[in-house]
Amino acid sequence: MSAARPARPSLLHVTDLAYPARGRRYCDEDIALTARLREDFDLALCHPRDAAALMDGFDAVVVRNSGPVLHYQDAYDDFRAAALARGTRVYNPLHGRGDMAGKQYLLDLTAAGLPVIPTVDRAADLERLPAAGSYAVKPKAGADSIGLRFLPYEELAGLPYGEGLLVQPRIEFRYEVSFYFVDDRFQYALYAPDPERRWVLEPYDATDEDLRFARAFVDWNTLDHGIQRVDACRTPEGGLLLVELEDLNPYLSLDLVPDQVRERFVTALKESLTDFLRRA
Repeated sequence: MSAARPARPSLLHVTDLAYPARGRRYCDEDIALTARLREDFDLALCHPRDAAALMDGFDAVVVRNSGPVLHYQDAYDDFRAAALARGTRVYNPLHGRGDMAGKQYLLDLTAAGLPVIPTVDRAADLERLPAAGSYAVKPKAGADSIGLRFLPYEELAGLPYGEGLLVQPRIEFRYEVSFYFVDDRFQYALYAPDPERRWVLEPYDATDEDLRFARAFVDWNTLDHGIQRVDACRTPEGGLLLVELEDLNPYLSLDLVPDQVRERFVTALKESLTDFLRRA
């Protein structure tokens, strides 16, 4: 009779395999990633609406390509409340200060004078914004460009700010670039050379200055464990401005990086999850 296999940590991997993301295939990325995680963990996949009901049977919940929370806000709120009440281990941990908590961080970073697209949420603060041809208006709880619109300055004062709106100048930029981290370890960067094609990405050779920029936001977020994507735009003057700090379920574009980079990322993720489970 063969010896029983030693027990392995179990993960509930939360994903929406059917979500129709523009320019991306969530399902392909999560199918490939979970195939690698199964080498070290016992693992099951579930839709975000099912996470609260299933999570007690696993050592940790890993939230990955689960789509914009706005599409299942009640279910996510129930999951988050239950996980916090029960002490469920969730990866990324639920105390993230970036997109996980809404867009308030854009206001906080603006107030702190960090290099972010200037953002306000009150008519009284509109004068603090730099002049621009038009202004982006979006909900604080938005994601994936849901609710985004562009308006001239003269229409901004009458907006219903009490409903949770943010206003930013529409920035002219040379390109957008994303920096991907596991815990505080930089993994790779990708950029969109054509500003009109956000998800047509290519590998980007990040400079030391670029990484100092990105790390400042990772450090600000204070997540000891987790996957983070720092999205930025390159201004015509050459500097970088933060667009988003994605710490809930950032899409990783793993199919666009070289094999050795993807392998390094998977190894880092496995190590991070193992350490997260050991420390929790």
